[in-house]
Amino acid sequence: MKITEQNTDLAILAELAERLSATRLRENLTQAELAAQAGVSKRTIERMEKGESVQLTNFIRVLRALDLAGKLDSLVPEPGLSPIAQLESKGRERRRASSSRKREEDSGETWTWGE
Repeated sequence: MKITEQNTDLAILAELAERLSATRLRENLTQAELAAQAGVSKRTIERMEKGESVQLTNFIRVLRALDLAGKLDSLVPEPGLSPIAQLESKGRERRRASSSRKREEDSGETWTWGE
């Protein structure tokens, strides 16, 4: 089943439970082994695979143990700048380098004629 906005919360939990269970089995892990790797109880894994509610931190731990934590980035992507903010920041772009005179003063060297 594809997860869409029209799915109920329970339907989404059931689909996630099924996917986690299938991933665990594909990795050839028992519930106890996955629980040990994730640092959660076996009961937590059982509840997750039944589609019951669990703490978000436990969900993340299980995803990390299954090498799926990187997928969370696509779930909630970083917010980009709004078009107005992009236009406003354009005016602040640096357009020229500073003069070399200032850099010479900072180096401590003094300049004299004809030496």
